[in-house]
Amino acid sequence: MYQTKLAEKLKEALSAVVPIALIVLVLSLTLVSVPSGTLLTFMFGSMMLIVGMMFFTLGAELSMQPMGSRIGATLTKTRKLPLILVIGFVLGALITVSEPDLQVLAGQVQSIPNMTLILSVGIGVGIFLMIAILRILLQVRLSWLLIGLYAVVFVLAFLAPEDFLAVAFDAGGVTTGPMTVPFIMSFGLGIAAIRSDQAASDDSMGLIALCSVGPILTVLILSLIYEPESAVYAVTQVPDVSESLGLGRMFLNGVPVYIEEIAKALLPIVLVFAAYQVLFVRHGKQSLTKVAVGLLYTYIGLVLFLTGAGVGFMPAGFFLGRALASFRVPAVIVPIGMLIGYFIVRAEPAVYVLKKQVEEITSGAVSGEMLGASLSFGVAVSIGISMVRVLTGLNILYFLIPGYGLALVLSFFVPKIFTAIAFDSGGVASGPMTAAFLLPFAMGACSTAGGNVVTDAFGVVAMVAMTPLITIQLLGLVYQARKRRQKPDAAVSGDLFAELDDNAIIEL
Repeated sequence: MYQTKLAEKLKEALSAVVPIALIVLVLSLTLVSVPSGTLLTFMFGSMMLIVGMMFFTLGAELSMQPMGSRIGATLTKTRKLPLILVIGFVLGALITVSEPDLQVLAGQVQSIPNMTLILSVGIGVGIFLMIAILRILLQVRLSWLLIGLYAVVFVLAFLAPEDFLAVAFDAGGVTTGPMTVPFIMSFGLGIAAIRSDQAASDDSMGLIALCSVGPILTVLILSLIYEPESAVYAVTQVPDVSESLGLGRMFLNGVPVYIEEIAKALLPIVLVFAAYQVLFVRHGKQSLTKVAVGLLYTYIGLVLFLTGAGVGFMPAGFFLGRALASFRVPAVIVPIGMLIGYFIVRAEPAVYVLKKQVEEITSGAVSGEMLGASLSFGVAVSIGISMVRVLTGLNILYFLIPGYGLALVLSFFVPKIFTAIAFDSGGVASGPMTAAFLLPFAMGACSTAGGNVVTDAFGVVAMVAMTPLITIQLLGLVYQARKRRQKPDAAVSGDLFAELDDNAIIEL
């Protein structure tokens, strides 16, 4: 029954992963002498990414999105605001605590106890999901809310230890990963569906934007409480694989880790949906079977995808960054990094979820292709800036403050839906591919350039999360200008019909 859809998702996955695999292959044959074991590991990881993305995108479509929208709509119909907010908090906290990328982040910040960081970030996301729900129900403009929140963020940023600035802003990106995005975005659609006004669909976006702020604030506050002397990072190991059995063992050792992690991540969502099924609406056998199949596809897809990214892409990214930064002209890493960034965001699994949601909400007025191109351009710019930071050691606030300032100013000149899409896109774009390839790429380059990895290489995720806020809102300005140019034509057309007699015959 699902063979046709799987074939369609396979084509999407191939178009997303093959370009980045070809770029790395061409670099290894022309500029960088990549060890055969590292290259072989990367290529095998690419194949796992393709299969994993195929299953994940179909699984999210069959299960995660329907579950989120149904729960959101049913809760809102109860008209019990305390219940809606409590369940929103629990959902946000549980899903975030289970997010695999958060476990990685906690391992990087070893001066703060792992569980303290994970629980604090989870609570932060839960609180901000409550705020996002209130915004939808009370119809608060997203721009004003974001201005207030980011004002608090940057005040804390000036007080926090410098070593934690990049890590804190990276936290906002990694916690809105492939597990969180499909469910929370659909949950927002369900909450907004109860409203009958025209702006309801616009307000359904923006949940990811607000949930991305919570982790930033949490890590900044924790750095002030613990007052650590410095942040530390885990060193990426480049694999030394000389034969096929060694390659197989590497991936077989990695698979059980992700089997456990993804099971823990999916469990809260399954339990919440089970409680919803028992307490609120009892769906039929066919509907539940579809959701179960979707969850199975999601599980298989994420295990394969994250294993391929973690085992195959991390070492390749680190090695390429280290090798390119050792060139006689290290600045070559800037354009190459931009090229990689342009294509790698297309392989982010949650990007496909976002594109589909945006097409549905805007009735095709904003196409997935337009959104994807804007995201790719934004990520390319962010990686270029990140490589400049790696080579020069410039403080990340020199880029984040004007970047977010420009994004917030633009929010008053573009349609509201584009502001919500843009700020959601920032969290979506900075997913596992950024953490698994681009961050190690920056770390490898920084280690060769002699910089401080914690202050100069970290922040890649933060930059990837920031630039789409600008590029997608610029897309909104273009869209708005085109719409204005079309209005005079429509008016002329309307006048011509108005002049016709009631008995006139119009020949088409």
